[in-house]
Amino acid sequence: MNDKGKVVPMSRFLSSLMCVLALLAACAPPPVPVAEPPVTRDLPREAPEVEEEAPLLETVGWGEIPGWSADDLFSGFETFLKGCKALRFRPQWQEVCAEAVSLETPERDGIRRYFEANFTPYRVAQPDGESSGLLTGYYVPDLRGSRVATDEYRYPLFGRPDDLLVIDLADLYPELGSYRLRGRVENQRVVPYWDRAAIDGDSQPLAGEELFWLADPVELFFLHIQGSGRILLEDGISVLVNYADQNGHPYRSIGRYLLDNGAMSRDQMSMQNIRAWVRDNPSQAKALLNQNPSYVFFRELEAGFASPPGALGVPLTAGRSLAVDPRFIPLGAPVFIATSWPNSSTPLQRLMVAQDTGGAIKGAVRGDFFWGMGDQAGQQAGRTKQSVNFWLLLPKGDEELL
Repeated sequence: MNDKGKVVPMSRFLSSLMCVLALLAACAPPPVPVAEPPVTRDLPREAPEVEEEAPLLETVGWGEIPGWSADDLFSGFETFLKGCKALRFRPQWQEVCAEAVSLETPERDGIRRYFEANFTPYRVAQPDGESSGLLTGYYVPDLRGSRVATDEYRYPLFGRPDDLLVIDLADLYPELGSYRLRGRVENQRVVPYWDRAAIDGDSQPLAGEELFWLADPVELFFLHIQGSGRILLEDGISVLVNYADQNGHPYRSIGRYLLDNGAMSRDQMSMQNIRAWVRDNPSQAKALLNQNPSYVFFRELEAGFASPPGALGVPLTAGRSLAVDPRFIPLGAPVFIATSWPNSSTPLQRLMVAQDTGGAIKGAVRGDFFWGMGDQAGQQAGRTKQSVNFWLLLPKGDEELL
């Protein structure tokens, strides 16, 4: 796929990295950070030590996709149409997007004919041939907050710091083009950016960079995981915040840490139970949260956004937007999923659209289901952890996307 990053041996990566850092350290004044579109909740990947294999894509007939004929495709089509605002500039998608826009008052059968006439369905499998993968869920939480610090609102939500340095390796080393480094300049040297323990520690290195102040540190932590949130201010106004950047440290799962240390069993593991454990063990809460050194910075969205944008740059649609690994599934592509509703055997089979990414979303058959905004969506997201199968829909005759 054209979104898949190139892989280089670790020794060459480190050698190139040292050259880049040496060049940067010799520069004065410090280089200007590279501007990135602040529309993704993705976390930077660590450099792989082995080359990754491509997924297996098998052409199938439409009748082989379970639930294809039963799904009401209207919402999925509308979600794809929103994505065409970004895809219309990409040659491989221009024709199918133009055809979608031309449909007047589309109805269910007309939408089905549109997809069957313009797309080829592929069953997606892992490199080892396994077609089942993992589906989790995410949402936009509601958090009580304030624009000023008070005794009640004491926990800062930070904007993107001015001293965060982003090094895009693509310009100097094209073979490392899928990697960006983050750091800061200290005594004319590039050093790692502050990790979570330092940012939330007593030294307060980011004082003055606060966007909002929140009432609950645990909810603030999970906001970092979700990547977007709705801040409910005391005057009744609500404000959407969205991922702006990240500190460059790898994401570490606190759920995995609790499992490894016997604090929770696998069948107990859920977002709700992690929250409960933190609240029941306040003396250990900060140490647990600091197990994840990754730290996300936010931006305030302008009024008018009904939902935050995903990695594709268009607002997400509850129940139809899917976060994927863009190395294997092109952003913007329709993806039909076959799974079950959370904690149920009832089938959940529907057309979704790959519009977002995520730090923990890695693999060909790996998805994060966007449930929407608020507590009810959060309950569904916290329960979502089940097997899933993917069918990727690509424009007919466009092998460049594979």
